[in-house]
Amino acid sequence: MNLIEKDNAYIWHPYTQHKTAKTPVAIAKAEGALVWDVDGKEYIDAIASWWVNPFGHSNKFIADAIYAQLTTLEHVLFGGFTHEPAIKVAEQLLDMLPSNQQKVFFSDNGSTAVEVAIKASLQYFFNKGEMRKTIIAFEDAFHGDTFAAMAASGISLYTQAFKGMFIDVVRIPVPTSGNEEVSKSALKKVISENDCAAFIFEPLVLGAAGMVMYEPEILDELISICKQNNVLTIADEVMTGFGKTGKTFACDYLSQQPDAICLSKALTGGTIPMAITTFTQEIFDAFYSDDINKALFHGHTFTANPTGCAAALAAFELLASKQIQNDLVRVNKTQSAFAQKIAKHPKVKASRVLGTIMAFDIKTDGESAYYGELRNKLYDFFIRNGVILRPVGNTVYVLPPYVMTDEQLEKVYSVIEKALEEVA
Repeated sequence: MNLIEKDNAYIWHPYTQHKTAKTPVAIAKAEGALVWDVDGKEYIDAIASWWVNPFGHSNKFIADAIYAQLTTLEHVLFGGFTHEPAIKVAEQLLDMLPSNQQKVFFSDNGSTAVEVAIKASLQYFFNKGEMRKTIIAFEDAFHGDTFAAMAASGISLYTQAFKGMFIDVVRIPVPTSGNEEVSKSALKKVISENDCAAFIFEPLVLGAAGMVMYEPEILDELISICKQNNVLTIADEVMTGFGKTGKTFACDYLSQQPDAICLSKALTGGTIPMAITTFTQEIFDAFYSDDINKALFHGHTFTANPTGCAAALAAFELLASKQIQNDLVRVNKTQSAFAQKIAKHPKVKASRVLGTIMAFDIKTDGESAYYGELRNKLYDFFIRNGVILRPVGNTVYVLPPYVMTDEQLEKVYSVIEKALEEVA
């Protein structure tokens, strides 16, 4: 059997209906913003492989750090043990995050970072003698595939098979332009009618919903309402973290700060699965007790994996470098110029940019299914033309590695414009 035949025989891919899905592209190697398949065809990775590779593929600086750690201490259990790479990650990360973040809890992916935050929020009140069972989340949010994270997600495609099995989640409208007061009123109503433990949100950008954007000022107001009512707040920065919004974290745009922050994806520069949830000292203190039952009983075999920590430390250094900071400004400028241009296209009804994220919506007669015909035609067109883009319904977005050149971005834009003429 060849490679694709073996894939078909052995592999179950994510988010895939295998009976109707087309043959996957077999990738052989990657460098920078480019990947090559087994036949030598070149593709521009315009979404940083699900938003994880800000410094490009096969980054030598991160690879060297990983190799050095692998040949020193590749892994050790984190229950009852510790090690310098984990302590360095915690120390450096807390220095980057809002000052109210004081404790670092390691896990292994974005979903589990959210799972930890939700479990800790519910148990925080339990440990204090209160039973609060309700989590507040935005409509159309996406927070992951594990059960609590899935419960907080509002995209029914991911959750419909599990209705009736979730923790209690009440949703409020996203406070997009013109919808701010509706969102505020809904939040107040939910809090007044339920015993709410926490409000979880993707700050400023709802990624899987189609890069839906809203302003920091209204998020500040929503967080303030929660604080006034002793409801914890959780910022899911799994997608937005580490530079994508133009600042190190989306929370850097806020004057109010969340009680917990979830991080993953670009945490290790897209090299090794690892995640972190950070907390305030107040939350940690609710678990600090002579009573063993008040401990947070959550963990993973690869918690604080030293090799992943080494990759994260290298990624932190790269992010702070002058070159990458200049790239963030450059990519934002290039993306903004294209967004202004494409907004004038007769088939485009909206375009938007925040930091390195650019998105626009294609005009349709009705609602476009998440994995509907338009989306599939666009995806196939992009792949045929050597560009990796994954539209969400009728939304096309570009979220490139920061190292992508302007010439590569222009190629992406050219293919998008061609798709609008030939597919949309």
